[in-house]
Amino acid sequence: MEKYVIRGGRQLHGEIEVSGAKNAAVAIIPAALMVDGVCRLENIPQISDADMLLTILEHLGARVRTVNKSTVEIDCTDVRYTDAPYDLMRKIRASYYLIGAMLGRFGAAKTTMPGGCNLGARPIDQHIKGMEALGAEVEVAGGFVYASTPDGLLHGSRIYLDKVSVGATMNIILAASLARGRTVIENCAKEPHIVDLANFLNSMGADVRGAGTDSIKVNGVERLHGGSYTIIPDQIEAGTYMVACAAAGGEVKIKNVIPRHLESISAKLREMGVVIIEGEDSVVVKSSGKLRRVNVKTMPYPGFPTDMQPQVATALCLANGTSVITEGIYDNRFKYTNELRKMGAQIQVDGRTAVIEGVERLTGAPVAACDLRAGAAMVIAGLCAEGTTYVEDIHYIERGYENFVGKLRSLGADIALVSEPDEPGSVKSASAG
Repeated sequence: MEKYVIRGGRQLHGEIEVSGAKNAAVAIIPAALMVDGVCRLENIPQISDADMLLTILEHLGARVRTVNKSTVEIDCTDVRYTDAPYDLMRKIRASYYLIGAMLGRFGAAKTTMPGGCNLGARPIDQHIKGMEALGAEVEVAGGFVYASTPDGLLHGSRIYLDKVSVGATMNIILAASLARGRTVIENCAKEPHIVDLANFLNSMGADVRGAGTDSIKVNGVERLHGGSYTIIPDQIEAGTYMVACAAAGGEVKIKNVIPRHLESISAKLREMGVVIIEGEDSVVVKSSGKLRRVNVKTMPYPGFPTDMQPQVATALCLANGTSVITEGIYDNRFKYTNELRKMGAQIQVDGRTAVIEGVERLTGAPVAACDLRAGAAMVIAGLCAEGTTYVEDIHYIERGYENFVGKLRSLGADIALVSEPDEPGSVKSASAG
C-alpha cells in the first residue's frame, strides 16, 4: 500500500508549473475517437484518468504514440465499434464522454455507468435527455448505458438542460458535432474546459459556437480531420497550490496559468488576507500571519468551484473566527470533514452546509483521501499540521494531480511517497521538479 508521509510546519517557497487541465483532457481524449486522421494533443497531464482513457482508445483500435511526457499522437482512422473494457471504464467518471463520441462516430455506444469519486448523486439523466433529443435510443441496464440510432445517424435538435451540467453540456457537444443539421443547447455550463473542448473540436473541423455562454449552437459536419491542439492549464491544480501556500504560509509563483480562470479563487483568498499578484500567465501567492474567516458558496463557473471547496475549507480550519461553507453542486462533498476532525479541526456539517471554527493548530494524524479533491485537502492539512500526517488511498489524488509529491517537495514541503507492503515501509524516490 502506498501513502504520503508529511511532516508539517514548513512554509512553501519557490516556483512551480501547472500541468494540463484534467477536466479538459478527459473529454478531449474521447473526442479524438471522432477524428478521421491523426490528432496531436499537447499538454496532456500525467494522471491516471488520462492514462486509462488512452488505454481505452487503444482497445478500440486507435494507434497511440507517445511523443514526450505531455504529448501524444492519436490515430483513430481504423477504429471500429466495440465494447470498451469494463474494468477501466468503471474506474473513471469521464467514461461517459465515450457515449457522445461513439454515438457521433458509430451511431451506437455501450459504456459503464460512470465511476470515479463518490460525491453523492450525480445522475446522467441530462446526458440521456440530450442523446434522445438527437435521435438515439438509450437504455440503462445492469450497470451499463446502451445507446443506438435507428439509422446510424444523429439529427440536430433543440435541447434545454433542466439543470446546469458540465458533463451533459460536453457530451451533447460531442455527439452533435457529427450529427445532421443544427443543434442548439440551452442552459449550458460555462466552465473553461467546455470552451477548451469546443476549441479542440473546431480546430479539427467542427462548427461549435457560443461555448462559455449559456447557449451553444453546433452545426453538424460530415467529418473531423486531424490536427494539433494544446490543452489549457489546470484551473483546479493551480487553485490547490494557491490554497496550499495560503494555508502553510510563504511565497509561491505558479506558472502556466490563465489568471482569468482563477478569479473566484483569487478573490476569496484576498478576502482571507492573502496577497495575490497576477501576471500574464502566472500568479504569485504571498501569505503570512493568521488567515481571516470568510463564507464560501460553491456555484457553477464563474462562481467558486466545487472542486476547490475541500481545499479552502482546510485552510479555513486555521483562520480567525467562524466560516460557513455552502455546497451548491454535490450532495456528498463533506465526507472529508471526518478526517479533518482527527487532526483537531472544529467543523459541524448539516446537509450541504459546514460551519468551521478556526483553531490555533492542527495535529498530524493518519487520514484517508475519500475522493480526489478531499485527498488534496488532506495533503494541505498535513503541510500545516504539527507532527506527522499519513495520507492513505492516494490513488484518488493521482487521478487528477501530476507529480504532486515532486512539485510540493520543490517548494520545500517535507512530503514523501512511501510504499508499505506487509513489512515496514520503504520510501520511493520522488522527483523534486
